[in-house]
Amino acid sequence: AQQPGTPLSDQEYHQFFKFLRITIQATTACHLRELYGCKNSLVQRLDEYENHGVIPPGPICSELPGNPFFHNFCTFSLYRCIMKKYFLKV
Repeated sequence: AQQPGTPLSDQEYHQFFKFLRITIQATTACHLRELYGCKNSLVQRLDEYENHGVIPPGPICSELPGNPFFHNFCTFSLYRCIMKKYFLKV
């Protein structure tokens, strides 16, 4: 079992986005985030699911060269949505 607040493994990310494609698709989740923000209960549930039940408080460091720092998980997730880098990890 993963520690709460840690990112999903590569296999878990595959399952996470497979789940989104089946139910609401990753792009729809991104539109929800853009429209309603991180305070929306559905967006928060998705963020919790993606991080084993806990949304990391921040700051967030990513695997992205040149832009490794985000103030919080919401900013990081919004960046992934805008850039369509859904599998970018913290």
